[in-house]
Amino acid sequence: MVEQLAPMLVHGEIWTVKDLFVLPNEYVYWAIQIVLYPYMTGLVAGAFVLSSLYHVFGVEKLKEIARFALVFSFALLPVAMLPLLLHLMQPLRGINVLMTPHFTSAISAFGIVFMAYACIVAAEIWFVYREFIVSSIHRLSAKTDRSAYEGILLRIYKLISLGAMDTSKKALGADHKAVKFLAGLGIPVACFLHGYAGFIFGSVKANALWMTPLMPVIFICSAVVSGIALCIVCYYLFMGLRKWAARRGKNYFLPDGIAHGSSVVDYDHLRSVQEHEVKMTSKYLLIFMTLALTLEALDMIFRGYTAVKSWDILRNVLFEHDYVNIFILQYGIGNILPFIMLLIPGVTVRRAALASILVLFGVFMMRWNVVIGGQAFSLTFNGFMHYHMPIIPHDIETFKEGLGGALLVAVSPFVIFYFLNMIFPAFLVDKEEAHH
Repeated sequence: MVEQLAPMLVHGEIWTVKDLFVLPNEYVYWAIQIVLYPYMTGLVAGAFVLSSLYHVFGVEKLKEIARFALVFSFALLPVAMLPLLLHLMQPLRGINVLMTPHFTSAISAFGIVFMAYACIVAAEIWFVYREFIVSSIHRLSAKTDRSAYEGILLRIYKLISLGAMDTSKKALGADHKAVKFLAGLGIPVACFLHGYAGFIFGSVKANALWMTPLMPVIFICSAVVSGIALCIVCYYLFMGLRKWAARRGKNYFLPDGIAHGSSVVDYDHLRSVQEHEVKMTSKYLLIFMTLALTLEALDMIFRGYTAVKSWDILRNVLFEHDYVNIFILQYGIGNILPFIMLLIPGVTVRRAALASILVLFGVFMMRWNVVIGGQAFSLTFNGFMHYHMPIIPHDIETFKEGLGGALLVAVSPFVIFYFLNMIFPAFLVDKEEAHH
């Protein structure tokens, strides 16, 4: 038993600095990957909720960014499991969560919900792009001088079409109904996908910082905020790249411009769509930010008002030990400042994008303060621990739980989205809309 625990002790000892008496919890075992885990699942849920604002609630003004959010959410989905796999000492056993369901285990429940959510998003994307898939099959089949890439793309489209080639008005109407049903079904599943992370933390009775029934709700609201903010930033950057390519006639530079030239439109249209979508989405971001800030403030006020036995150590953690991380970085720079930026009339695209970057930082700091801050104080309330993330790795553990592993998780969704966008153009615009 001691030999089995030895690697875990070394695993936490590498980046933990102790202050006073920290028994019985001696090390910070949950490091940067466990911070990124709820952060990435939150981005998945938030991006899907943004796409559902159009598909379920019929917000026509978000039509373009909703399609992008749906595809980007699917690109984020595989990365949601990556932090856990990097954190595990035996990552090959991670598949057991998906293959051996157990309804009394929160982690096992995550595997069930994760697979259900993945099927919902995949099915919704199929129905959204079915007409495009069929038209692409006809277009590429009629082309005699197909390139190697177009030949591969044609085979992929024939495979994922599942033989459903009917594009009549009745069939497309059925597709639209299916998309609306799947998007409505996916909203509670997406919320549960991320809310369970807050449930895991909130159900730990031994930790005074985590033990609150509001933790799952706070996680869900901050997830929606972070997902919408990420979509705003990425949509702003990707549309800027498309404008650069359109102005210089370099559509081949874009992943969907190689085989889907019709989806790449002129510069003026791209600019108007970018400004309209980003400004409209920022309004919904402001609404969800108000809800998230209210819940977090309510939780802190409730803790202070009830003043249970653990409040003494929590007050020390909140107002002394982690004061800068919580009130300066999380609330000040990551919440209040972007909230004011979005609240001031005349929001520009650049200001909305900058505010969204700050929001992403604020949500990340919230995850950091919950995961790292919750482990930083001793359960006996007699000491603290400081976490120092490894920057330069000297072995596989310091890479996975250091800056290298964090960058790997951060970059992976964009790599997946690049190739996914070749098959399902996230910026697909109807020809009729492009001329208006």
